[in-house]
Amino acid sequence: MVQATKMEATRAALGPTLIKLRNEGLDIVCVDADLGYSTSAVKFGREFPERFFPVGVAEQNMIGVAAGLAATGKIAFCSSFAVFAPGHCFDQLRMAVAQPKTNVKLVASHAGLVTGEDGASAQSLEDIGLMLSMPTFNVIVPADSVEAAQAIEAAARTDGPFYIRTMRAKTAVVHDESYRFQLGKWSRLREGSDVTLIAIADMVKVALDAAELLSSDGINARVLNAASLRPLDREAIVAAADETGAIVTAEDHFVHGGLGSLVAGVVAEEHPVPIEFVGMRDRYGTSGTSEQVLAFFNLTPEAVAESAKKAIDRKSE
Repeated sequence: MVQATKMEATRAALGPTLIKLRNEGLDIVCVDADLGYSTSAVKFGREFPERFFPVGVAEQNMIGVAAGLAATGKIAFCSSFAVFAPGHCFDQLRMAVAQPKTNVKLVASHAGLVTGEDGASAQSLEDIGLMLSMPTFNVIVPADSVEAAQAIEAAARTDGPFYIRTMRAKTAVVHDESYRFQLGKWSRLREGSDVTLIAIADMVKVALDAAELLSSDGINARVLNAASLRPLDREAIVAAADETGAIVTAEDHFVHGGLGSLVAGVVAEEHPVPIEFVGMRDRYGTSGTSEQVLAFFNLTPEAVAESAKKAIDRKSE
């Protein structure tokens, strides 16, 4: 297995990054729906109280206020849990942000199964699909805290709507400080010629561990971190299909509407090859630690490795 030298929650990047950007002169404001301690947005509020707008438990209002601030020229960030935003405020996001292309950046924490002990009602498995359904939103899913901070900065420096999905649980830091996040580009974390493992968020470390398992069987697996879902790195997908001939996607989200659907669409259009999908399908989550729920739903290195072998076997069909 790939040993993680550092574990950090991607949600912890928001507050400190916004402070840094404001200190650099960016016209940042932040709207909060009563979860700033959990999303780390409150750290920005302590430093710049005149730029921090808590609206209480009112996610729909949060989006409206953020859109209004953006309309005055501000770089408007807002934050909540992914089950609440976009879950409670899809119409406001569609009408006040997506259609007019308002300069609003929604950073949603506590996404995916790894919200853990809070159970199915708090585990957002549809949020990526909801946000991708609005074509003007940039959709970013950082793999670690290093990438999360850089993605937040990229959003602040790029005009238009952004959705950045972060996690409650501490996850492995897979990038070092030399890494540079780029919109529309996926980082290749491991070379390989037999199969490509494409993963997002906490599943990136799972894919790296799966590649180690496959290596022991003489299989060379490429690993891609697909952090930028819109804009999508179509070139990386086509290269994976052309150069390795088999693909596995891995996500802490429903396969339909998420990473799997995106990759399958490009492969079908550009270069058909066998694809296997690791992710949630026909049921919601359950309560447990992040490790327990990932194991319960078979989102593990062993499952990714087995799917890779199936995809490789299908090459000759």
